[in-house]
Amino acid sequence: MQYALYYWTGIQGRGEFVRLALEDAGADYVDMARVHGDAVMQPFLDGHSEGAQPFAPPFLKAGRQVIAQVAAILDFLGPTLDLVPQAASRRMQALQLQLTIADLVAEVHDTHHPIAVSKYYEDQKTEARARAAAMRDERLPKFLGYFEQVLKANGGRHPLREHSYVDLSLFQLLSGLDYMFPRRMQALWPTLPLLRALKDRVEQRPGIAAYLASERRLAFNTNGIFRHYPELDGEK
Repeated sequence: MQYALYYWTGIQGRGEFVRLALEDAGADYVDMARVHGDAVMQPFLDGHSEGAQPFAPPFLKAGRQVIAQVAAILDFLGPTLDLVPQAASRRMQALQLQLTIADLVAEVHDTHHPIAVSKYYEDQKTEARARAAAMRDERLPKFLGYFEQVLKANGGRHPLREHSYVDLSLFQLLSGLDYMFPRRMQALWPTLPLLRALKDRVEQRPGIAAYLASERRLAFNTNGIFRHYPELDGEK
């Protein structure tokens, strides 16, 4: 089956979590907005296309089905792409972990947009500094410490004891945090040896390595979720 992925062009955001799964599995897919422009998404967002109406991208079209929300998309793709264990209990565990990743991603976004998504970062810099301090000191150690514990409890290499879409999503999360908070992550990495090793292993997987070296992989930038503003990383 050929999949159609819909996500904004030029933005290194939530769509990347889905793209990594498709690339790792060597799936046949079309990045619709990159081929046809962002306007190709509007009929779906307006409810004028076949399938369930998504609230926002990313969303995936598979045959007649339209699936939105990163965790739901990955739960849908996992069995077909062999990126999740077959047991229902393990699939549920994968979804639970993916939703926890989504929680952290939402908090990461709100670090640089703590007041309103509709306002520019420059309009809320004072509030963002305060939010970023709490993120660096409290939230990152809490979330990343949890994922480190999950890895340790499951043998140290994979959160589900075998490769899954959760490994890929943790790679994207850790790569983004490394870009956004380089100083803070440098201090945290010694406490997260299993996560660091997982990130390195995923980066070396054939499909991922080829993707990262291609033009399809957008560099992190200040248009996405993971944005590097030195002042938010504790720099003067």
